Amino acid sequence: MPIPKKSQNILVISYSQTGQLLRLVEHFLTPLQRDDIHLEHHIIKPCEPYPFPWKFIHFFNQFPESVHLQPTPIVPPQLQREKYDLVVIAYTVWFLSPSQPITAFLQSTQANILKDTPVITLIGCRNMWLMAQEKMKKMIAEKSGKLIANVVKTDQSSTWESFITTPAWMLSGKKRYFSWMPSAGISEAEIQDMQRFGEKLLLVLSKNRLLDHTLFQKMGAVKIDEKLMMSEKIGHRSFYLWGKLLIKCGQISPRFRQSMLYFYIAFLIILILTVVPISALIKIWLKPLLKEKLTKQKAHFAKPSGE
Repeated sequence: MPIPKKSQNILVISYSQTGQLLRLVEHFLTPLQRDDIHLEHHIIKPCEPYPFPWKFIHFFNQFPESVHLQPTPIVPPQLQREKYDLVVIAYTVWFLSPSQPITAFLQSTQANILKDTPVITLIGCRNMWLMAQEKMKKMIAEKSGKLIANVVKTDQSSTWESFITTPAWMLSGKKRYFSWMPSAGISEAEIQDMQRFGEKLLLVLSKNRLLDHTLFQKMGAVKIDEKLMMSEKIGHRSFYLWGKLLIKCGQISPRFRQSMLYFYIAFLIILILTVVPISALIKIWLKPLLKEKLTKQKAHFAKPSGE
């Protein structure tokens, strides 16, 4: 593979608790380890590190601020340059929103580096990422960045299996907590597949072609499950309203907030076990009537890479 004719400066921003997202990033960057490509990778560091594995109540206590984009502070990354040819932002999804450390970076003055710069987002998550990416699109646009591509890798388990295996992993630190269920997380094959996108990026750079929205099109960069689109919207609305209430409760008393949080967790479990499957069934029944609308929604969520 030829190397770019001119030196390219690429900034990578990421935050990974489990290390899985870091492996996705490393495989993506492997083809770009070339003399004429300068990679600068900053792993965001919260001022107060988040624990892994999580404690049960601490885990759920993150959702109000995550959903309302009110992250805890981070250590400002010391960027080496004032301008980059490309910025790659790799993130996980917390409660249908970007993880707090990534949100904190995008709200910082350091994120002004995105102005007029092509941006690629890389997502590693359980299965729901649409609402998080909508927020990411907005935050990048607020910094005048140009989102040109998005690559998403999701868990290998089914929706219902991952509903059990992923929380078990987060709370225990064990990817296969239950021997009778599949391992949590993204499959090894999908992690290694990230190199394919790094190779395509290298090819475009080597030809000095313009970095635009066609970069990863027709490569299967994202896969959208129609059955989950309505569920995500319902779930995010619930998170938003309850998150607002819990923040207000915390202003009255931390103990009051915790009591209400336990109540919401019970409500959330009931919501997932009832509303999610019902909404999926409704979508199946109404699909013939909503075909055109669903097609437009999928195309919107899939931008800029497309399915």
